[in-house]
Amino acid sequence: MNVSLLIPTLNAGKLWPEVLEAISSQSYKINQKIIIDSGSTDDTVKLAAKHHFEVVKIDKSEFNHGRTRQLLADLAPESDICIYLTQDAILASPDSIANIVKAFDDPKVSIAYGRQLPHQNAKPLETHLRLFNYPDRAEVNSLTDKDRIGFKVFFCSNSFAAYRRSVLMDVGGFSSDSIMGEDAIVAAKMLMAGYKKAYVASATAHHSHSYSFNEEFKRYFDTRVFHEQNKWLINDFGKPTGEGLKYVKSELYYVFKNDKKSIFKSVSSLFAKWLGYKSGKYYKKIPAKLIGRFSMHSYHWKER
Repeated sequence: MNVSLLIPTLNAGKLWPEVLEAISSQSYKINQKIIIDSGSTDDTVKLAAKHHFEVVKIDKSEFNHGRTRQLLADLAPESDICIYLTQDAILASPDSIANIVKAFDDPKVSIAYGRQLPHQNAKPLETHLRLFNYPDRAEVNSLTDKDRIGFKVFFCSNSFAAYRRSVLMDVGGFSSDSIMGEDAIVAAKMLMAGYKKAYVASATAHHSHSYSFNEEFKRYFDTRVFHEQNKWLINDFGKPTGEGLKYVKSELYYVFKNDKKSIFKSVSSLFAKWLGYKSGKYYKKIPAKLIGRFSMHSYHWKER
């Protein structure tokens, strides 16, 4: 298959050389590599060009999660499969690309995402989050699985995800209206159109974050905004509340078993998530001058 690798970038930082080296070490031929850079002032663009990436530059004010990723797909019209990475996701195996592409041997699979592993020296909470969301067992889902796993049936992550480009275009591409979750929106549309989604546990990448209380609040504030902006997802697939309670229990159990010293950090983190998610419900009532401070995606509010 003709495969493109697509990455939005902005000051990719110290992990960027490792990201590029891991890409260069892949066993599967990548036909086209493109970054869209929104104003880096470090060596991001220079290093990408050195690793034979095409570089497209946009102004920082033009970046939008969905719109920018759609522009990347538009720049790869000959591709059968569009693979997206984030600038801090390091492919963990030389066969990561080969394994995720193999999922498309099934002609009904239109979207696949890989397993995210914690970065080396990751802290307990970020390690647990990756273990919870990305198990070691592969799975293929269709719309018929909605009653069994509910809201999670369309879970996906563009930190390492691949799309059958023809179907991506058929369902309207990535939304530019949503604050985040452009990957989940496309996954839901593809499932509703009769296609399948694959989770490929053998396609691995190191990707994790250690968030502060403020960052956790903002991340979950934005998550609730995403749910409020896309209520059709909840109407069609059900509320995500059950999965949230399951996560709380899992994290507390993991911390007690593996690192009791992290219990206060865990409780603080869980409270920040809860507070952010509850606050996001009322985003329309927050004054325009303030809402950017509640969100990780301040650009989204400047567009409105």
